[in-house]
Amino acid sequence: MKVHRYFGLGFPEIVYKRALIIELSKLELKVKQEMEKDIIYDDQLIYKRRLDLIIEDVILIELKAIKEVGDEDFNQILNYLKVFKMEVGLLINFGASSLQFKRLINTIK
Repeated sequence: MKVHRYFGLGFPEIVYKRALIIELSKLELKVKQEMEKDIIYDDQLIYKRRLDLIIEDVILIELKAIKEVGDEDFNQILNYLKVFKMEVGLLINFGASSLQFKRLINTIK
């Protein structure tokens, strides 16, 4: 990925996010950043959560800048997909020596 090649590792997540938004915009993709979504339980609003990026209103992108992605990171995005009723998520980690990414699919209907 161009952003990771340019910066390498060691920057805070926000640096990678802003650069990635620039690259996605060049591709003329509709990007929403830091979108606040409601968490509903039993028809009641219980919390609001800001999501890193949503592409074309269908792909949730969760960004990390950590040394190693763990199960908790995968569970986080899978839970987001379920709660926000989205089908596809992409977990991208800029914090490792090589760019790490994983596509996740919400199979819970």
